[in-house]
Amino acid sequence: MTKQHHYLPDTEQDRKEMMDVIGISSIDELFADLPESVRTKEPMQLKPALAQTELTRFLSQMAARNKTADELPLFLGAGTYDHYIPSVVDAVISRSEFLTAYTPYQPEASQGELQALFEFQTMICELTGMEVSNSSLYDGFASLGEACNLATSVTKKPKVLLSKAIHPQAREVVHTYAYGMEYAVEEIGLVEDITDLEELKAKLDGETGAVVVQYPNFFGSIEDLKEIKMMLADTKALLIVVSNPLALGLLEAPGNLGADIVVGDMQPLGIPMSFGGPHCGYFTVNKKLIRKVPSRIVGQTVDTEGKRGFVMTLQTREQHIRREKATSNMSSNQALNALASSVAMTALGKQGIREMAQQNVNKAHYLAQKLTEKGFFVHNKATFFNEFVVETNKPIAEINQALLAKGFIGGFDVSGFMESDHSLLVCVTEKRTKAEIEAFADALEEVDRV
Repeated sequence: MTKQHHYLPDTEQDRKEMMDVIGISSIDELFADLPESVRTKEPMQLKPALAQTELTRFLSQMAARNKTADELPLFLGAGTYDHYIPSVVDAVISRSEFLTAYTPYQPEASQGELQALFEFQTMICELTGMEVSNSSLYDGFASLGEACNLATSVTKKPKVLLSKAIHPQAREVVHTYAYGMEYAVEEIGLVEDITDLEELKAKLDGETGAVVVQYPNFFGSIEDLKEIKMMLADTKALLIVVSNPLALGLLEAPGNLGADIVVGDMQPLGIPMSFGGPHCGYFTVNKKLIRKVPSRIVGQTVDTEGKRGFVMTLQTREQHIRREKATSNMSSNQALNALASSVAMTALGKQGIREMAQQNVNKAHYLAQKLTEKGFFVHNKATFFNEFVVETNKPIAEINQALLAKGFIGGFDVSGFMESDHSLLVCVTEKRTKAEIEAFADALEEVDRV
């Protein structure tokens, strides 16, 4: 008989009674419909099973080998960032009314959840300078894929021009979306740390449905959105901007610079790193595209007594209603993480978000200055936000291992993206102190020059 799982509370008698009810004599009979050719014949090479208490201890020991931002100063970014999260965030999202909520199909019983999502949409529109926001998607990369789908669908143009200064994993997601929806993706190269606008101009034609850039881009640098939008003036192509919402507390809003769609990830505002997820994507457009937006939009209304209320609206684009005619398969959202971002933004306030963003700029530039003084070459020629690329003499894996031994979590290896041998993407957030920044600069100099 197949070996049973150890932590299910079923006794041997329980299992026998269940098998009797469904008319089998062994667990193996449950797999009778599977062809013999795909069944494992030999026992799996697993270590002996442990008791639950022993297993818990073993896993705890494994987990203790991780070095986290709670223990060591973190200089790693590349899409997930170590930012301050007000303590009120956990207090609110841990309330059972929010923690257990899924999709508020019954608005009369879900006013708190709906209002939280409505406030999320409102604040995202303020940050991005756009007119309409949905109530979130799974993450920023999913939002970008959906944006490209929307653009090619609306413009009826089969090509997307994608900057290589966009996060490489985001670009992979776009290629995957494009394969399924049957449109072409052409990537635009770099001039040092920003998008090559001459190459973009050369590839822009009547078949282009969208141009996509990141702001700040993957290397931390600020792209010239106004110049890019001017290039699209005589075309039907939409400008899609992927943007860090925290940076928008300081930078000019993409909507004010001509963006048609602005998407991104809310992780920098109120969502912990959690070893890479879950995140929460945002998706914003101008009003003319409102009926093409994936996922849900929460609206404000009044009830029969004239009292303010909230409803879930404009979801007819989804597959559970329109089936194969749907414009998106996104019917779920990240409501709890969207709430976390809403609480964080509310707690920080407009001035707090601006100050937090400014500290990221100041501290990142301070580290870049210190490294330059020590003889390091910083690749970024454009103004950057909280990340920049520094050239080292040794392989990045070796550098990061040595930094870890000195008590620092190093940066991200971007050597393959910058076409250089040893390029390190370093991130500095508002949580890094002056002492930590200076000590990191000293440590990087020591491990790189030894």
